[in-house]
Amino acid sequence: MSTILIEPLTAESFAPFGQVIELDGAEHYPINNGMTERYHDLAEVELGGVRPRPLISIFRGKPYDLPLTLRMVERHPLGSQAFYPLGDKPFLVIVAGDLSGTPDMPRAFITRPGQGVNIAMNTWHGVLTPLEQAADFLVVDRGGDGNNLQEHHFDVPHLVRHPQANERPKP
Repeated sequence: MSTILIEPLTAESFAPFGQVIELDGAEHYPINNGMTERYHDLAEVELGGVRPRPLISIFRGKPYDLPLTLRMVERHPLGSQAFYPLGDKPFLVIVAGDLSGTPDMPRAFITRPGQGVNIAMNTWHGVLTPLEQAADFLVVDRGGDGNNLQEHHFDVPHLVRHPQANERPKP
């Protein structure tokens, strides 16, 4: 079993997998007679396939404990998938590049309050992984015709852990 150490989430480190959604450094301007600040165009929503349409949903995820045994990743070949937390607790984002149709070595990122992610179309990623407590997320992804889900189960799972923690794998 290989170990994946959790990294802080930054726009630069996450760029091969999509975009970090955050207000820091984002283009913004006042609207509504100066009473609202619009943070504009925070992620690239990708919609492919036949008759695509954007979906806006709220996902409620149960919390995971660390260390985490990563047994499966998935990808969406017909659209991107954005997750923005509706609370201030961190969540884990696990992503992997593609090696001829199978995932490369996964990477794990932990968010700061106010950060979300837009996972690019066809990018391998772990499931929604809140930490500490159940959490709600605003999700923007693709609806429409076609199969937009592929799963990959690892022959040998990976252990995801925090680099400073003295953790033991849970059964």
